[in-house]
Amino acid sequence: MRSKKKILRFFLFIGLLILLFATWYKYEYSMDKAKEFQVNATEYSRKLVIATQGSEFKNTVVNQIVNHFKKDSIFIKVVDISRLPDINPDNYTAIVLIHTWENFKPPTEIEEFINRTNAQQNKMIVFTTSGQGSHKMEGVDAITGASKMEDTLSYVNRIIERVNILMKHRTL
Repeated sequence: MRSKKKILRFFLFIGLLILLFATWYKYEYSMDKAKEFQVNATEYSRKLVIATQGSEFKNTVVNQIVNHFKKDSIFIKVVDISRLPDINPDNYTAIVLIHTWENFKPPTEIEEFINRTNAQQNKMIVFTTSGQGSHKMEGVDAITGASKMEDTLSYVNRIIERVNILMKHRTL
């Protein structure tokens, strides 16, 4: 009987360690809510929406993209990914999705938005960050990378290049 109690205590201890690790991991690596804002007049014919998660890296990427395009006649809207159900892709010339690969999958909001708007993937630029920098949704042409501040400019330039192509050839 004594050995059964020891085994039970051992497994309870292991379970507690796993729970503590999971709580720490979620707290340490979960994304913040992104700050939402708009730049330029909503009347412009070219419109860009950026849906992102909040982190130092992602905020830097978003700010550099916005700073690049704010001098142009482009309406820019930045939202948290939790607002994606409210986004109608018909209202935008280009859509930039910036998210982290979490728990071996994209955030539910990203996956549901891409599935809901599958016919309009040609106006989407997806940037997926992960620890290894290689994870992305199957069937989605995404820019992938790790959230390393020293690589910010490279990712920003790739996103800007793709947005420029969409803005050059389309208006609403």
